[in-house]
Amino acid sequence: MRWSKVFNTRKLAGSPLEAAKKIVVFGGGSFGTAMGCALARQKPDLEVVLLVRDPYLCKDINQLHENTRYLKGFKMPPNVRATTHAPEAIVGAQYAVHAVPVQSSRAFLQGIKEYLPSSVPIICVSKGLEVGSGQMMSELIPSALERKQPAVFLSGPSFAKEVMQNRPTGVVAACKDAKLARTVQALFASPTMRVNTTTDVVGVEICGALKNVLAIAAGIVEGMDLGHNALAALIAQGCSEIRWLAEKLGAKPTTMSGLSGLGDIMLTCYGDLSRNRSVGMRLGRGERLEDIIASSSQVAEGVATAGVVVGLARKYRVSLPVLTAVAQVLDNNLTAREAVFHIMNLPQIEEA
Repeated sequence: MRWSKVFNTRKLAGSPLEAAKKIVVFGGGSFGTAMGCALARQKPDLEVVLLVRDPYLCKDINQLHENTRYLKGFKMPPNVRATTHAPEAIVGAQYAVHAVPVQSSRAFLQGIKEYLPSSVPIICVSKGLEVGSGQMMSELIPSALERKQPAVFLSGPSFAKEVMQNRPTGVVAACKDAKLARTVQALFASPTMRVNTTTDVVGVEICGALKNVLAIAAGIVEGMDLGHNALAALIAQGCSEIRWLAEKLGAKPTTMSGLSGLGDIMLTCYGDLSRNRSVGMRLGRGERLEDIIASSSQVAEGVATAGVVVGLARKYRVSLPVLTAVAQVLDNNLTAREAVFHIMNLPQIEEA
């Protein structure tokens, strides 16, 4: 494979990964663990430290070399370890991978800001919009830290289990500082991970957040067994709605057709490993949201993001019938069947 040969040659020439000695991962969930392991596999003497809350999970990672809660059965490289002590995890790290769920990120960052040097770049892999403020992670991070912090936003179609299996994956690194985006590209790029770059942070973040809401809608259609025609029509409409809102927020239209847009939407709406799609399927089969959440060990960010989308639709005066219908279903204002009926009875319009 020609690309991997070029990659291997470049890696030997003093890349950011070669220069890095330690990387901290904030959060012990599936994706943070997977990205930490992806880095650790590339450089056996790199110290990768997961900062986790649960002492029992911490013990399992250190003794069994396995994230027994979120990635059971996947062995982690020996140069990955965990700790519950923030100062120990952060000291000496050249990069910080932020994988804490969006709704918990503000409190987490406020809690560690005194230990995190302002020069350490944050590589954020969390996707969503904060309830209450409506902020994207690119807004939330400096707000929580109360200072400017270099940050890159990594997004794209990337299930954690497939990253752990070292299967080919493509993501995009978004940063207004193109040089820092290229640094993160070089840090994560490997023969099995392709990393594109962009300066369109807003586009990447909005696509990454709203695709989770669309995946819930797609799951509802599947759970109701409405067929492939309905599913394809709904996802196409949802893609248009994401593009309409993203453009209102200043995103580049081309981002929608890239890895963080169409790529991530396809994965999340059709993939069997999608948490948000799974929530939608169970809603479509008639289960209560409270029961679905109680039975899940992982966060489906689309549940919280859906309500924020309603506010954004009003603020920017954009019609988002599919995405806002998800919020109505989650809030018990509509049943799944009623939501489908309302969408199908919208005025017939010219496609835009």
